[in-house]
Amino acid sequence: MANKSILVVGGGISGITAALEAAEAGCEVYIAEKNPYLGGRVTQINQYFPKLCPPNCGLEINFQRIRNNPRINFFTLAEVENISGQEGNFDVTLKINPRYVNDNCTGCGKCVEACPVEVDNPFNYGMNKIKAIHLPHDFAFPMKYVIKADACKEAGCAGKCAEVCEYKAIEPDMQSKTMNLNVGAIVWATGWNPYDANKLSYYGFGRFKNVVTNVMLERMAAMNGPTGGKIVRPSDGKEIKSIAFVQCAGSRDENHLKACSSVCCLASLKHATYVREQYPDAEISIYYIDIRARGKYEDFFTKVQEEANVTLIKGKAGEIEEDQTNGQLVVIAEDQEAKQVTRKSYDLVVLATGMAPSTATAAIPADMAYDEDGFVVPGAGTAGIVVAGCVKNPLDVASAVRDATAAALKAIQSTVRGQ
Repeated sequence: MANKSILVVGGGISGITAALEAAEAGCEVYIAEKNPYLGGRVTQINQYFPKLCPPNCGLEINFQRIRNNPRINFFTLAEVENISGQEGNFDVTLKINPRYVNDNCTGCGKCVEACPVEVDNPFNYGMNKIKAIHLPHDFAFPMKYVIKADACKEAGCAGKCAEVCEYKAIEPDMQSKTMNLNVGAIVWATGWNPYDANKLSYYGFGRFKNVVTNVMLERMAAMNGPTGGKIVRPSDGKEIKSIAFVQCAGSRDENHLKACSSVCCLASLKHATYVREQYPDAEISIYYIDIRARGKYEDFFTKVQEEANVTLIKGKAGEIEEDQTNGQLVVIAEDQEAKQVTRKSYDLVVLATGMAPSTATAAIPADMAYDEDGFVVPGAGTAGIVVAGCVKNPLDVASAVRDATAAALKAIQSTVRGQ
């Protein structure tokens, strides 16, 4: 008899899609997500391109489908420790890390008021502070508080939240636990990480406060972001009059990511629209090698290109310098069309860092094959483990959803073949 249960590793848009498609086809599905919430990177997006609509409405529909489907079980703060077996019969060990908040929590917020410890907010890429006990973000699913326990222990205040909680929802001594699953197939959909801009020393990220990454600007533009939706200079909070977008920051580079991340050009074009809405007269420059906006996205590119004060400069920025007296940034680049090296000053510079697969730093605990950037090679590893979304190649949201639907079908077929 076929084992028609499927483990989906990763609760981002690819993982959620694969889980829902498989469950609605009759499979028992388990989702294991390492974060304390589902939704992945999509939850951090301000707007989708090209329609420029917010992602939370679409995510909420999927969350409602999860709530209403008894075949879906999900675990947050969960990691896969071991995989053994074969197609149709995998034994998987999950480690469930402690949240330190149990199901008694009503979300009253008294614990947050009592917590004396602040930590960098990972949801906003460390651009603001949150309390050590917090909701991961405003639209978190599940809507549960979580405690960054190591920060509490360092400050010696692990029990202060528990003291004020009348519902006994705080468990400072909560321990991790192990769970064993037997499934017929596995969908690995752990997504991507922004390429580490600290490795691009010539661009000054980490040294110059007014050099940020594309994912950071996305959060700055969001109403629930670190600046309340206002794009400003991090160094002094001032409004911007000029901004530069540096494409292929670490991508298409033999010393960094060799692959093209495919979405960075469109993301920067989208960010140009964010800037134009807030600052109609701001000077916007985009330094690029090639603008990749294929198919239906070409109209979006054309629209942005025709915006006032948007200049596209064909040439990769080689270096960024800072004027220490005023925080202005000078982008040094070769303008290939003008056939000259240019030096131009800006209030803010945005690095379009590419997609690095999560599997580059956290490999699948099974026999799988990877390319030179760490993306999983489909079909080259253990039968019955199907990869989906951005662990196989860079994708936009719509493409990731399509790919995850296909992965769900392959996983269902694996459960049948393995009987």
